[in-house]
Amino acid sequence: MASSTDYLEFVLDLLRDVPAVTNRKMMGEYLLYSDGVLFGGIYDDRLLLKDTPAARAAFPEEQVPYEGAKPMLLVDSEDPACIAEAVAAMLAELPKPKRKR
Repeated sequence: MASSTDYLEFVLDLLRDVPAVTNRKMMGEYLLYSDGVLFGGIYDDRLLLKDTPAARAAFPEEQVPYEGAKPMLLVDSEDPACIAEAVAAMLAELPKPKRKR
């Protein structure tokens, strides 16, 4: 089942305190980036984050985004400040993309 654009808009509103959020549609789902760093996605109208220690501390419930994928962490909050804090902490743990010169 593909994620709806309505749910995408809902999630983007939840992520309003996360800097420079962009999304990319992939096979009916959405990948989520902050300043070019992939941090999660929307799968079957569920907001899932990459599994990092910081994200796990905030959102410990694992869910599989699609068959054959590694588990990710389900965001079970509608508090933009809580989500932004967790995403900021996890972004500090993820490698930064290399800039083209």
